[in-house]
Amino acid sequence: MKSDTAFPKCSLVTPTYNWPEALELLLLSAKHQTHLPDEVIVADDGSRKETTELIKKFQKDFPVPLHHIWHEDNKNQKPAIMNKAIASANYEYIVEIDGDIIMHKDFVKDHLSLAEKNTFLYGSRVNIQESYLETLFKKKQLHFNLFSSGIKKRGRTLRIPLLANNRKKENERSSKLRGCNMSFWREDFIKVNGFNESLTGWGIDDSEMIQRMINNGVQGKRLKFKGIAYHIYHHEQNKSHIEINRIIEKETTEKQLTYIDKGIDQYL
Repeated sequence: MKSDTAFPKCSLVTPTYNWPEALELLLLSAKHQTHLPDEVIVADDGSRKETTELIKKFQKDFPVPLHHIWHEDNKNQKPAIMNKAIASANYEYIVEIDGDIIMHKDFVKDHLSLAEKNTFLYGSRVNIQESYLETLFKKKQLHFNLFSSGIKKRGRTLRIPLLANNRKKENERSSKLRGCNMSFWREDFIKVNGFNESLTGWGIDDSEMIQRMINNGVQGKRLKFKGIAYHIYHHEQNKSHIEINRIIEKETTEKQLTYIDKGIDQYL
């Protein structure tokens, strides 16, 4: 088990799009981490001025550098804005969450405690229910437990480090992989050219990128009983392009592709 001083330096990166209420809770949970990331980067896919104003407000007293990477709104360009954000990252390890996540106070510490070379980590999420959103935003609630109101998948609230530290590595991509709770070495990300900007619309970008990492010899490890994240309910995204994205992902898997043409290299 690594001590805090042995942890890699990390950049916490999150995409966001026009939901400052959720981003506020995310940033509050970042401020209250028991082990702070070395920087936080908000990858903004073209949000309106309310998001910019919120970030400027947080930058006044944020405990670590808080960066805002923005490009113009041109429908869903999450792969591009994430590539731009990670290209700008100053540190060797990337912890990736979504813009609708509230992190457990030990979230960053948990990812860094299990970070090891040639490995990516992925965790699950506790779901905050739609009926609880008004209370959540009114209270600006950051802390939950097994018995909290307004959540489901309660078993995922349990943090038991002793059980978490003995997970085996995997050579195949798990169906449980979620980009809202993931971490990897920036070097490994660059080797596969980051996110695939040929993907359009919502979905598949995280799993397709991870498949290229696996094809390139990087192993996965699931975070269970550590790396606890709470996902704020929202209506489903537009999935009209998802079948096209699945075809691209299938080709990546079947042809064992490790590199794509349109990726992070444009911004390095």
